[in-house]
Amino acid sequence: MRHTWKILGVTAVLMCQFPVLAGDWTGWLGPTRNGRVTGVQLPQPWPERPRTVWAVNVGTGYGTPLVVGDRVFQHARAGEDEVLLCVDLSTGEVIWKKSVSVPFRVRGGGEFHGKGPKACPVYADGRVFILTITGDLIAWSADDGRLLWRSDYGRRYQQNHPHWGASCSPVVHEGRVIVHFGNDDRGELAALDAETGAEIWTSGSAGASYSSPLVTEIEGVQQVVEWNHLELVGVELETGEKLWSTPFAHQEHNQNMPTPTLHQGRILLGAENRGLHCFHPQLANGRWTVQKVWSQDRVGLDMSSAVICNDLLFGLSHFGRGRLFCVNPDNGQILWQGEGRYGANATFLTVSDFVVALNDTGRLQVIRASGNGLQEAGRWTVSDRPTWAPPVVLPDGLLIKDQNRLMKLSF
Repeated sequence: MRHTWKILGVTAVLMCQFPVLAGDWTGWLGPTRNGRVTGVQLPQPWPERPRTVWAVNVGTGYGTPLVVGDRVFQHARAGEDEVLLCVDLSTGEVIWKKSVSVPFRVRGGGEFHGKGPKACPVYADGRVFILTITGDLIAWSADDGRLLWRSDYGRRYQQNHPHWGASCSPVVHEGRVIVHFGNDDRGELAALDAETGAEIWTSGSAGASYSSPLVTEIEGVQQVVEWNHLELVGVELETGEKLWSTPFAHQEHNQNMPTPTLHQGRILLGAENRGLHCFHPQLANGRWTVQKVWSQDRVGLDMSSAVICNDLLFGLSHFGRGRLFCVNPDNGQILWQGEGRYGANATFLTVSDFVVALNDTGRLQVIRASGNGLQEAGRWTVSDRPTWAPPVVLPDGLLIKDQNRLMKLSF
């Protein structure tokens, strides 16, 4: 399925590209979208308290900071504008700041979560890509903040009710920006040319969810795996052709939100009030099938995405008003659960044999990646304000985006 969409703006020649280094953090859940941090050693023992190196008021929003070399990129909101800031990693000095007008009406239960932005930005090949709260994809020059191109897909679909906004974080692979556009009723998974914004392919007509797509290889076939409003689906990377799917629809107020977790060719999917499940797409004699390997109804993922560390699955179940958990991904067995009332949301990263968890109240914990009970290696209170944005772990500290500040903390 292919459309011709109007691209707003023109592509400018990039005079400078920043090479992606081993320690860079280029998007939601990192360069490989699995939450794995490499090239970093956490301090032993964990210091008593962090030291604030710098703090910058950047605006509201849930997007992760991006780190490319000595620069940090932060997508946020100020009034009726969405802004992209480039900040010096060492000093916190703002190198440039650009903005676009993105008026947005929030209501119907979405007031608590604000006007976003809620999608995480992504960096690739000298460009930073953002998805606005209204569902427009914009490409900026990482060098100087020039607006390179802006799609108008968001204008093709009326806002959802409740008006919570778009939160699908784009992914970039081999010169293609991939994101699901749309609302609850209809939409499409699309691959756009990263340089020009031109449409390469679109796939399906299902509505968007709040989940984000992944690029992976299953049964030797490169594909995009996504959880949209109606189903979990695998789409061929080059053409957008649907390879396989299994029904898993948004149900009433129970929404499709977490990003699926990949493990050894299987897909682990947790849903609000609908448990945790393991699916195995398989290819035999040219035909794809999807096997449900196991289901577990004692934990459920609401907004929080789970991660794999040491071949174990770690996440936050929304049951019990929030409980950390560890599950064996091979059979769905719950190995342990933490105490209840942990929080409404948490974001997870993995570093070596540890899981780093930041909850929405500013508590950051380091947990040993073990199935033998919750073993805490360290804990900090990193902010007295809400912390919904995923953190970044640096070789010498952390980047924390709270309600309106971006902070660098030192170990």
